[in-house]
Amino acid sequence: MRSRFPGRALRGAVALAGALALGAGLVACGGSSSKDGGSQGKDTATVAFRTPNWILPISAPGFTQGENAIFGQALYRSLYQYKLDGTAQYNIDPKRSMAEPPVVSDGGKTLTITLKDNTWSDGEPVTTKDIQFWYDLVSANKDKWASYRAGGFPDNIAQWSIKDDKTFSITTKQAYNTAWFVDNQLNRITPLPQHAWDKDSATAAVSDLASKPEGAKKVFDYLTAASKDLKTYDSNELWKVNSGPWQLAKYVPNGEVTLAAQPKYSGEDKPKLAKIVLRPFTSDDAEFNVLRAGDVDYGYIPAANVSQESYLKSKGYTISPWYGWSVTYLQLNFNNPKTGALFKQPYLRQAMQMLIDQPTISKVIWSGTAAPTCGPVPAKPGTNGTDAAGCVYSFDPAKAKELLESHGWKVTPDGQTTCQTPGTGANQCGEGIAAGTALNLTVTSQTGFAATTKMFAEIKSQMSKLGIQLNIKEVPDSVAVTPACKPTEATCSWDMSFFGSQGSWYYPAFASGERLFATGAPVNLGSYSSAEADRLIEATQFSGDESALKAYNDFLAKDLPVLWMPNPVYQNSAYRSGLQGVEPQDPMNLMYFQDWSWK
Repeated sequence: MRSRFPGRALRGAVALAGALALGAGLVACGGSSSKDGGSQGKDTATVAFRTPNWILPISAPGFTQGENAIFGQALYRSLYQYKLDGTAQYNIDPKRSMAEPPVVSDGGKTLTITLKDNTWSDGEPVTTKDIQFWYDLVSANKDKWASYRAGGFPDNIAQWSIKDDKTFSITTKQAYNTAWFVDNQLNRITPLPQHAWDKDSATAAVSDLASKPEGAKKVFDYLTAASKDLKTYDSNELWKVNSGPWQLAKYVPNGEVTLAAQPKYSGEDKPKLAKIVLRPFTSDDAEFNVLRAGDVDYGYIPAANVSQESYLKSKGYTISPWYGWSVTYLQLNFNNPKTGALFKQPYLRQAMQMLIDQPTISKVIWSGTAAPTCGPVPAKPGTNGTDAAGCVYSFDPAKAKELLESHGWKVTPDGQTTCQTPGTGANQCGEGIAAGTALNLTVTSQTGFAATTKMFAEIKSQMSKLGIQLNIKEVPDSVAVTPACKPTEATCSWDMSFFGSQGSWYYPAFASGERLFATGAPVNLGSYSSAEADRLIEATQFSGDESALKAYNDFLAKDLPVLWMPNPVYQNSAYRSGLQGVEPQDPMNLMYFQDWSWK
């Protein structure tokens, strides 16, 4: 999941989810602007960017925000990087990846992988020992790994075998759809510097401690504690050993971050600039004011300010929408002990969906920079416009009213609609809904986004016309305060949650739902559970037939595990016209600063 300013969480988790607490009143100020390239000069680019707060390249719950992923990839390369342009086998980016595409054998169960020649920043070679180190850590600590889902990686591995310094193989328990396994399982592997990190304290000697589960837990706890110690990011010796194109030169918690080109970077995509400066802002308005002043080289135009595109173009900026491989939704808490019974009624979810005017919101409030979400599988980025022609449920207040009344509700326009006929019959309110129950719900949303505020004002107005009262509560981090929960837990008091001001969920290359909508999935914050959805999600993991993904999409588009919302572009990017290599912008929400250069 992604968000730009609030205190964040998923971003995936996406948490889906993933998801930004900034210093009070902090607004970054740029240096003097330069017409011939960059507010800092020819060797540097300044970027409007939320301060990352997780550096360990093993994802952790609550730290899966988009800025952490971008920051992490700048410092620590994944085994595989991906691109969605249809030119590469399994969507693997051959230039950025650290290994050759896997060789598949044994009826699809075994994948043999050969590493390319790469080195760590201290000159040591990247070998399969670094891959094994990663595997040992996540296997022993999977309960603390945000990417883990029971039955998924590493539970689905029958044999993990190191052949030599450059080659290893993975044998799965079942023959998976290779595209799914490569795109959604192997994408998690990140070589870690075993020769520098395999210890449990700063003073301990490096050994093979992580090779045994108990030792791996100690190493993981040490690395996790270091990753939570933000004030030492730019001084801790751990983080000085990395594999990415950039090294961390300066880090201010909740403030500015400076990346310097890694002089010993061994990848093909070597940095063209010397430095990247990441500058946080407290709100859309603060960022836009600095962008208008010409004090950042790369920023974005908030949806509320799209009308000022021509002004920025006149000041030498190029404007480009950043389309995402993403969906946007309003999360429903099926486990809320008071309101969960309401969300479990399909007719009520349908009625509420019919009161969200996605096309109008996309066109008017998001100024055409959003498009309706119709289901869990996203449309090809930039192709679905602002109409809802492909959606199961169109905006239809009359039909919504009919659904409520036919299921025992007394609809009181601009008042309070209540359950008049309790019970489980076809024309009654449904199981667990008592007589007199009111449709009075709270939406926990994000601060810092003018378009989001306006969107919920519109949705609140439409809902109130049928007596559904929404209370909109904006908080810095909507994900953190709306966790997946059990009905008995105090944290389960939330009703509905929105964290989609830049898209709620950005998919890996293969857009399946095992992390998002499967029962018990790591970023299934609303605790949606459907045996049929689970069956269809599982089918996408084993079948290479496109019909499996379509069946999954069609079922959830209709069943509404969430309420589908307008999916905005990640941002309407604005960058100095002399800054090259920014485009194409990655639909999976990564930024490759190493491609950037000044004319």
